[in-house]
Amino acid sequence: MEKNNKVAFGKKNYTLMLIGIATLITGFVVMSLDTEPHGFGFIGLTLGPIIVMAGFIIEFFAILHKK
Repeated sequence: MEKNNKVAFGKKNYTLMLIGIATLITGFVVMSLDTEPHGFGFIGLTLGPIIVMAGFIIEFFAILHKK
């Protein structure tokens, strides 16, 4: 008898999701490290948001990736 697997995501999906979450957290930490007033330096306005966007893109692919 064939076993029907009803799990929504596979192991690779969950691994990609964890990598995405770690990237998001890293981006927010990088944004908080800016020493300029109100975070208006390069790190707070450019580098941090790019890392956060990369985290969201990883999450997007993690959800849409087929098993």
